[in-house]
Order: sequence, then structure tokens, then C-alpha cells
Amino acid sequence: MSGDSLDAETHQVPANAAAAARVAGIPTRALRLLHRAEQWMARGELDIASRTLSEAISLSPGHPEPMRLLAVVRHGQKRYPESIALLRDALARRPNDALIHNNLGSAYGESGDLDAAAASFRRATELAPHLAAAWFNLGHTCDRLSRKHDAERAYARTLALDPSHVPARIARAGTLTVLGDLDESAAEFREALRRQPDAVSAWSGLAGLKSTRLDEAEIARLGELYRSGDLDINSRIVLGFAYGQALQALERYADAFPVFVEANAARCAQLPWNILGLGTIVDDIAGAFAEPVRSASDPALGSEAIFLIGMPRSGSTLAEQILCAHAEVEGVGESGDLPAVILEESSRRGVDFPHWVADTDAEGWQRLGKAYLDRAAARRGSRARFTDKTLPNWQLVGAAHAMLPGARFIDCRRDPLETCWSGFTHLFSAPQPFTYAFDRLAAYWRDYDRLMQAWHVRYPGLVYRHEHESLLDDPDASIRRLLEAAGLHFDPSCLAFHRVERPVHTSSASQVRQPIQRGSAYGLRYGPLLDPLRDALNAKA
Repeated sequence: MSGDSLDAETHQVPANAAAAARVAGIPTRALRLLHRAEQWMARGELDIASRTLSEAISLSPGHPEPMRLLAVVRHGQKRYPESIALLRDALARRPNDALIHNNLGSAYGESGDLDAAAASFRRATELAPHLAAAWFNLGHTCDRLSRKHDAERAYARTLALDPSHVPARIARAGTLTVLGDLDESAAEFREALRRQPDAVSAWSGLAGLKSTRLDEAEIARLGELYRSGDLDINSRIVLGFAYGQALQALERYADAFPVFVEANAARCAQLPWNILGLGTIVDDIAGAFAEPVRSASDPALGSEAIFLIGMPRSGSTLAEQILCAHAEVEGVGESGDLPAVILEESSRRGVDFPHWVADTDAEGWQRLGKAYLDRAAARRGSRARFTDKTLPNWQLVGAAHAMLPGARFIDCRRDPLETCWSGFTHLFSAPQPFTYAFDRLAAYWRDYDRLMQAWHVRYPGLVYRHEHESLLDDPDASIRRLLEAAGLHFDPSCLAFHRVERPVHTSSASQVRQPIQRGSAYGLRYGPLLDPLRDALNAKA
């Protein structure tokens, strides 16, 4: 059972007066079975607990407490529909029971119905405002729904009720990072570490804040924890990236480099990747669009969309922040809507993309374009334009242009060595197997670069190349060119992009809260240590 979605107190049979009231009316033999089942649950023996609770239910038919506990067992067995059905039945008998609502929210959340989960947790907090577990679960669910302000308030309420709740403190710190309150975020991470010095996610979050640096004592504690033999492999990987980033921030490059190499090697071993597979896909895509395709009949379709594409760590979040400072633009982030529409069409046809491109007429492309816009509408507010920063959409420029002839495309570019090294120093929340080895990074960059060149040849002027280094050299001129490429009039607010209050979910969340600063490139700082990456990038495919 997920520790994030159900605190232990919600399934125990405690011995206080309130708990006694919960089991009032249960026959003595059935009550003994409940206590026995709770012991089996604590040991993880869910099958035995299930049989024990079924016997208790037969002895106390219709009583909601044995039903609730059996639902918790079904949750632990990942039998979520059965858990939900049991809890609904229990609620019919005890509709104002906060624990049942809390358990139901957990089951809804695990089954994927996050809106229903949030409603259940909200009801639990209304019925029992003192129940820290329900507030934490509400915060966690709002987090998953990207309702960051609601999540932060729920986590804060959890901590007001239970200051020792370290997971809530770490989660609140992460939410504050997204919302841009970086000082408070750092303070929360540090308080979590004061209470739990080996909290891996707190170390990771604190080291990932570019707005603050670990002091020497913190570096020493982090290094000692990283070198200890008590870590499982996943914790060691997380701490490796955190430790490397902390050392890099202190300009201890010779110390940081081997830590990054070790952490990446461990993560790379977990994520197999066919280094030649993407190249074959790129060849197929370039071939499918080598000749003109019939695009959607409405030339203005998709004119509200601005696609930001490119490599991870290429400055795309900064470009998005600049655009979203404009009065007419809002960001939908890394939506994944475009590849989802393409995948659905491939499934409908029984043919993988791009092999159905030649058989698609203008009506088909228009249908797909409208399907994308329908998806995007669910993420948007009231502004006229929006950005979609799903970076791998560089593979889908041809399809997106056919679907949405009015859309704009921004290719976010940064020096390849700097881009690849930056990717190598980050542990991404979503699996990105190509970032954890130099040869993989170089191969991915070459495939990306050659397909972008093909798009420029096939669709001259369609894709604007936004150079990160040009932005650093002359922000005013670069921002004006970016706005023009996006089809936007100049807005002075875009020059003060760091003041924009909006959730930023990527690892650049702290960087885009600061004015543009030009520092020396990491290629210079690491010097010959990065020669293996240089050689991989310069090697011929």
C-alpha cells in the first residue's frame, strides 16, 4: 500500500474512546478477529487478514468497520475496484465517517480517479479537521493534479497539526519550489533534514535549488551519507546526483565529476536503451515527410499554439517563462498531448507512425488537429495563446504542421556540450534513458540535430531557432526576436520574466525566478574531464 496515500493510523484498531465507538455493536468474537486481522495487516500477511476479516463480517453483517478494514486490505492487494465498492457500502451506513472518506480517497487515487480522490479527502478534512493524514493525502492528490496552491495549503495544514510529519514538510518544500518561494522551500528542506538527517528526497530537493548552496557542514553530511553502505540502489542514485550538484555549485569540479559518472552509470544500468533505435525512427519520419503532405484545410487552425521543442536542459523552460510573461500567453507545460493524439491514431489504424502519413488526407489531419486542441483546452485558462513545452515533439514537427497549420514552432538551442553535460548532471523525474551515458546523449543529439535540419529544408521559415547563448549575450534583442517568431507583439513584461508568478515544474524552477546571468560555460570549468563527452559528440554516426 502506498505510504503517500494512506497513513498507518487510518487502518489500525486503536484502544481510545473514539476508536471504541467505531467498533460499538460488534460481537466480542468478531472484535477479537478485527484485532487479529490488524496484526496480520501489520505483518503484511494480507491474504490471512482478508480471511480473518471476512469471518468478522459474517459475524457482524452490515457493520461498517470490518468492511472498512477489508477495503484497506483490498487496497493493499491492489484490488482497487473491490476496495472502492466496500468503502461505498460502508459510507452508506456511516456517511459522516472521516476515516472511510480518507480510505476511499486513497482507493480512488490509486485507481486513477484523482478528482474523486480529492473530493473524498476534502470531505474527510471537513468532517475531521484535526486528521493530519487526510490533509496530507489531500495535498498529495492536489499535487498530482497540478493544483499547487491547494497542495501547499493542505501540506501547511498537515504540519500545523503534526510538525513532525517529515513527508509533508518535504512535499511542501517541493511545492514551494514550483511556486517560486525558494527561500521558504530551502528552509523547509533544512527543517526536514534537522528532523530526519537521512531523508534522501530532502537532500535532493535542497541540492537542486540553484538559488541556494549547501554549506560545508551540509556537504560533509551529504557526502558521508552518500558513501555509507546503508543505502539501497535507488537512494544511492538520488543522493549521487544531489551530491554531485552540491559539489558543482561549490566549484569543486574534480570532486563532482566522478560522483556524476558513478550515479549515471547506476541509473543507466536500470534503463536499457537502443542507441540505434531512434536513428531508424528519425529516418522513417524524414522519409515520410520528404514529399508534400495534405495538411488541414483550415490554414489558421492551431494559431493559438506555440510549440517549444528541443533537448532537455537547452533553455526551454526559460524561453517558456519569457513567453508566459506576455499578457496573451499561458503555459500548459509538458502536456504530452501531441504524441498522445498521434499514438491514438496509430492504434486506430493498426499502423505505427509515420507509416500512415501518406494515406492521410486534409480531413484526417484537420480531425487530428481538432483532437489536439480539445485536449489542450482542458489545460488552458482564458488567454488567447498557449505554449506546449513537450520537448520530444521535435520528432513530430511535420505531423503538427499538417494538423495545425497556424501553429508556431520554437527550437530551443544551446551549445551541445553544455546541453548534454547539463542533462548528465540531472536525475529526471520521467525516465529519459538517453541522458545517463555520454554515447547515448551524443547519439540522441545527432538524431535531433539532423531531423531539425531536415525540417528547416522541408519547411523553410517554419521553425524559429532560439539560441540560448544569444539570449545571454543580448537579452533584449533575443527576447524581441522570440516574441516576433511566436507571432506576438512586444510586451515589456517579457523582459522581467523572473517576476512572473506561475508554477514551474522542471528542474529549472529556481533558475527562471532570477534575472539572466551570464557565467562561464561548464565546458571551460571541467576542462579535459569532459573530453569523453566532446569525443562522443564529435564522433560520426
